[in-house]
Amino acid sequence: MARLEYLTPEGLRLDGRRPLEVRTIRCKIGLFSQADGSAYVEMGNTKVLASVYGPREVSMKSRAEHDKAILSCEFSMATFSTGERRRKGKGDRRTAETGLLIRKAFESVILTHLFPSSQINLYVQVLQADGGELCAGINAISLAVMEAGIPMRGFVVACAAGYLAGTPMADPNYTEESVGGADLAVALLPKSGKITTLHLDTKLPVDQFERVLHVAAEGCRAIHQILRNELLQHTMSLAESRGVSQPTNNSIISCSCSRWSTSREFWPPDGKPLRVQHVEKED
Repeated sequence: MARLEYLTPEGLRLDGRRPLEVRTIRCKIGLFSQADGSAYVEMGNTKVLASVYGPREVSMKSRAEHDKAILSCEFSMATFSTGERRRKGKGDRRTAETGLLIRKAFESVILTHLFPSSQINLYVQVLQADGGELCAGINAISLAVMEAGIPMRGFVVACAAGYLAGTPMADPNYTEESVGGADLAVALLPKSGKITTLHLDTKLPVDQFERVLHVAAEGCRAIHQILRNELLQHTMSLAESRGVSQPTNNSIISCSCSRWSTSREFWPPDGKPLRVQHVEKED
């Protein structure tokens, strides 16, 4: 297909973005009181819900690990999430693969050794699909895990990059993904730059791989700032509602660290403990 169909002479994409510009990000934390952690993330017109349950007792004793918690992830798409009104069951190959990639993204990040013989369940549901469902799901789960107070090595952020008409493009939408060009999804820790998941759809020229990877990584860092600010605002509003004064130490509630220490509990006037993760600053 012609280049001008997807990139104008002015360098704009069909939705008006520059090639290296990510879509508008909106998010909300703490939607469900029944879940230990929950979050809602919009990346453009892609909208996902995530919830986290655990750590809790393993439902099947035979699956329990004596030295760590086990992770499970269930990814699903609502029937109304796409223009096609066909049922996408849990056994669908594509959704099963996406759930596996999300689980892999967090297996090396969540400190599972702190919760032996237990399990942590991750759930992602896509309410509206317009490309980048894997990345949106990872970002939503990252917020939900932090809201649940589960310690991690760092903030996991994901972004995809496409390669279309010889140009790397950050955070492609469904129209750009469906053209058939390469689509590289990357999940990483912004502070250290360590990659936790990398998934490539279709072929990508070897000499262009580093360019596309760099675009995806820069997209992750841009998204990280948005998610980090939302998490800080949520934590501060939660602390204020419980009568806890805002911390003055910069080492408290920092989202971009790569090392967590044990959590602390504050006791506000209502007598209910407020759990706040204490983060050790990196040198």
